[in-house]
Amino acid sequence: MRVSEIALFCRAITSKSSHEYSIFTSSFSLFRSNFHKKRPFSTLRTTDLSCINEVDDAVFLFRQMIRMQPHPSVVEFTKLLQVIFKMKQYSVALKLFDEMRQWGAPLNEYTMNILINCCCLLKRVDVGFAIFGSFLKHGYEPNVTTFTTLLKGLFLDGNVAEAEKLFKKVLTLKLCEPDQVTILTVIDGLCKAGRVLAAHDLLWLLDKTIYKPDVKAYSAVIDGLCKGGMVDNALHLQSRIIDKGISPDVVTYNSMIRGLCDFGRLKEVKDLLNEMVDHKISFDLVTFGILVDAFCKEGSVKEAEDILGVMKQQNIRPDIVIYTTLMDGYCLQGKMEKAKEVFDSITGNGLKQSIMSYNTLINGYCKKGKVDEAWRLFLEASSKGLEPTAVSYSIMIHGLFSEGRIADGWNLFKDMEARHVRPDLHTYNVLLDSLCKTRQIAEAFSFLKAIEGKGLNPNIITYGTLINGLCRDGKLEDAKKLLNELPSKGLQPDCQMYTIVLGSLCHEGFVDEAKDLLVKMESGGCAPDSVTYNNIIQGLLKRKEVYEAMPFLEEMHKRGFSADATTSSMLIDHLQVYNKDAVLLEMVKKVVPKI
Repeated sequence: MRVSEIALFCRAITSKSSHEYSIFTSSFSLFRSNFHKKRPFSTLRTTDLSCINEVDDAVFLFRQMIRMQPHPSVVEFTKLLQVIFKMKQYSVALKLFDEMRQWGAPLNEYTMNILINCCCLLKRVDVGFAIFGSFLKHGYEPNVTTFTTLLKGLFLDGNVAEAEKLFKKVLTLKLCEPDQVTILTVIDGLCKAGRVLAAHDLLWLLDKTIYKPDVKAYSAVIDGLCKGGMVDNALHLQSRIIDKGISPDVVTYNSMIRGLCDFGRLKEVKDLLNEMVDHKISFDLVTFGILVDAFCKEGSVKEAEDILGVMKQQNIRPDIVIYTTLMDGYCLQGKMEKAKEVFDSITGNGLKQSIMSYNTLINGYCKKGKVDEAWRLFLEASSKGLEPTAVSYSIMIHGLFSEGRIADGWNLFKDMEARHVRPDLHTYNVLLDSLCKTRQIAEAFSFLKAIEGKGLNPNIITYGTLINGLCRDGKLEDAKKLLNELPSKGLQPDCQMYTIVLGSLCHEGFVDEAKDLLVKMESGGCAPDSVTYNNIIQGLLKRKEVYEAMPFLEEMHKRGFSADATTSSMLIDHLQVYNKDAVLLEMVKKVVPKI
């Protein structure tokens, strides 16, 4: 790797953001000539870093070192910066570096890499590139760690395109020899940015070079494919890496097991578990956690609890997440006594309760309508030193609203603000829903402006709540207008939202308009559900347009939907009028349950 090539590359990078880099120079006078690559320093003096527990201790020691003549070696300074870095005091490390430069303390490539890492973790990769350029200018040569850190910084900053460009330049200009950490950084970064297929293609591109990806890189892509719902692609990739002689590890298997569980493909999960046993790959805490979660979602909570017994037999202690998952499984079934038993067993198994476990139990009691019991637990969590989160408040406020305790819910929201717990969008959606259900539509829209004023972007649930509120309040034109405005806000209406407006149109007698909306709904990629069809059919039957309803009845039957109680009653009533119509009778038999 030639220095001239790196210099050329650095100029190309830094020329794009000279304005941003000038921000850095105002804080750190990095571009002045006070770089001291070669100065006398002590080769004998070593520094005891074992006494450093707080950042103030590190700064105090730094002040002593910087005043020593000659200075301690660059190794000692780098060790100290590394300690500060591990404390996650990235800004402090950068400030001390500036003092090192001013005092003429020794620097090296390791110093540079630590500082670039600090910038990247502060999401100031632009400053990281500035440091990179300055060290390069003073004769320091970057290594693979330098480029890997810059790549990581670009991904952390969401600058995926620039990260891809940088990696291509590293390969084409041979700026360094990418190692497995570099490759994993790029592959994982692409996957986390939703560019899974690009990561997949990069794997095969690298496989044709001397830079062969290892199992960690392949596992990252398998995980990305599974999370993106492409489980069959992930299974195919696993087969291919085995053919290449790369053995999947427990991380690989965990990703595939989770992906299969998400789609309810439990038979294939069993095959993978047997495969792990055959290859002597031990299940870890994550494996067991995935299985407990899958069984709970399937409603097989007893089997989930049996898994905890297997874990104990294998000397793997379930963590708080697994216990909380099991509690949630019982809560979903309304078995609050069993959920409470699991909750009480947590401390007996040597673990501390978390606010997450309290939230799960509080949510379960709220859904069962036992709001007083939920409130007792809410207060108990605080008394035990567990600070309620935005999730805790949202659950409890929703529980109070559900029981008609509107004033108590709003008072709890005021308490939340007084305690400086920042509400999230879900909290605001719960409050907005209460305003709409109590027909305070004007207040709801004022509240929407307040939400936007706090820098939060309303989501599809927010607007769905407002549209539902407008329809309930008879403001159908306003609801239609808001529905049509959603694409301009970067949101696509979902099936539920269309169905709410469509149902209101039918209720008000605007069936033809409802039929037009159904066409628009399907052309927008939203498949109508049972409620949609029942609404249309009821609207037509109210107008005694039985034969106009027939195509919708046929389509409903084809899609596997049935008439609800209201539609069934109306069809039977019409059947008495058209008692000799064999076609109608046959259709009624198809769509009305048990006729």
